[in-house]
Amino acid sequence: MIITKADRRTIYEALFKDGVLVAKKDFDAPKHLELDVRNLLVIKACQSLTSKGFVTTQFSWQYYYYVLTPEGIDYLREFLHLPAEIVPATFKKAVRAARPGAPARAGGEGAYRAPRRDGEDSYRRREDGAGGKEKSAGDDFRPRFSGVGRGGPRPAEA
Repeated sequence: MIITKADRRTIYEALFKDGVLVAKKDFDAPKHLELDVRNLLVIKACQSLTSKGFVTTQFSWQYYYYVLTPEGIDYLREFLHLPAEIVPATFKKAVRAARPGAPARAGGEGAYRAPRRDGEDSYRRREDGAGGKEKSAGDDFRPRFSGVGRGGPRPAEA
């Protein structure tokens, strides 16, 4: 299909700006929902990019979802004569603002933890030394577990 250079440039600029483009499957629509271009031209231009491997296409609920691939970014950057520093919006890392009311953290991830008294070695140890393995059950300790396996009784031991 013949697409004018101005329409093709408009489609490619919109695709490169966001990194994605959505088009309704309506070939008779007079214009695209976001662009001032016929919807059929948007679908066919993106179909061409898909066949070249520059865009991936997902179709769901009568809408086409076009997503740029890394090769497509390079191709559109060359077509639109853009520098390498400019990237689509989907490739930019979103900066999250601090939550209001949350205390400012000195560094690191996760919740605040109070420093330990004696370092790593005292983790979950009692102060008096008890709670270790000094006391054992004894040699005559034979625990009984009824219902071994599928719940049947255990055979008598001799």
